[in-house]
Amino acid sequence: MHKRLAQEVSGVTFAKTRYYQRSLFSDKLEPIPIEVNQEPQDEELRVDEGISLIKTDSLSQLMVSGYGLKLSKKRERLLVKKENKVIYEFPFFRLSEVAICSRGISITSDLIIELCKRGIYINFLEGNGRPFALITSPLLTATVKSRRQQFEALGDKRGFILTKKIVGAKLANQRGLLLYFGKYMKKTDSAAFQEIEEIAGRLLALKKSILKLKGNNVEEKRSEFLGIEGVASKLYWEGVKRVVLKKVEFLGRIHRGATDVFNPMLNYGYGILYSVVWGAIATAGLEPFAGFLHVDRPGKPSLVLDLIEEFRQPVVDRTVISLINLGEVNAQKSGMLDKSTRDILGEKIINRLEHKETHNGRKYQLRSIIQMQARRIAAFLRGEREYKPFRFRW
Repeated sequence: MHKRLAQEVSGVTFAKTRYYQRSLFSDKLEPIPIEVNQEPQDEELRVDEGISLIKTDSLSQLMVSGYGLKLSKKRERLLVKKENKVIYEFPFFRLSEVAICSRGISITSDLIIELCKRGIYINFLEGNGRPFALITSPLLTATVKSRRQQFEALGDKRGFILTKKIVGAKLANQRGLLLYFGKYMKKTDSAAFQEIEEIAGRLLALKKSILKLKGNNVEEKRSEFLGIEGVASKLYWEGVKRVVLKKVEFLGRIHRGATDVFNPMLNYGYGILYSVVWGAIATAGLEPFAGFLHVDRPGKPSLVLDLIEEFRQPVVDRTVISLINLGEVNAQKSGMLDKSTRDILGEKIINRLEHKETHNGRKYQLRSIIQMQARRIAAFLRGEREYKPFRFRW
């Protein structure tokens, strides 16, 4: 957030911008001790092969990969060093997230403290995009009531209602995405279009069956939820196969060990989305490992996997299918995406998260909608309001 000040000096107007940031500890706007006499430039040079800065209209995500790099801070800027030489620096006030994408990278404790104070997440990702650690301040989630209500809801009707709405929204988004891409095939491939129309109709019927379910808690109906969701997923990926059939080989959804390019792209995109949803869940003061649809397992953040279901199609699936159809990416190496493909896909996913969509009658960035939905889950579990799932308007 910034406030523009104008100074008149000898008939000349100088625009000065002072930047403020909401303190995550006091919830007050505090001035950032740096003055910029002009707006930040839109272009940032990539000075090293291992450093990728994915910029958006508002903030930026810094993605760093490359053995031997060191991240530190100096005053109001994040520094990236290689062999003790500063090769890149970026102001904190324009950062939303720092992603560490390879091994052999060090980060100073001073930088960790600074990023946590500013509410900037530090994500650690594996080479396939799967996150394995997230650093954020525990003071951001220092609430107890929401967690208590979350655990109690596992055994009452709140958990059942929440699960029904999330699964219903997922099926609606799956159907909507197929129809969105299917309409472009109506004239070019009428047979495939008819198949997609048929699948969309069956998904609508499955969604209606979800909404008809009744129960006192999610545990007694989980098998039915999962059964319907499983049938819907099989239908959905059959529809996706028809959409991309002439562009890329896709035999079906494979989570690990895929040898085609489409599945690794989905996995990489889900990894980025996964970290964003996890951050939103943590900030909302909820327990990431206590979900409702997905069962509890050691190391499995069930609630993150629950909420991500509302956003797979609008954020990742749409982006990956579009890239495939446009022929922008097709590279792969030993079952992994090459660096060029990861960079392109990562940039497109982050830009998609910054894209504005209508939710509750207003336009918000998808990243903001994810945060809103996490807070809405917390409010619903506390009995403060109804939960309305996110449905993308295609």
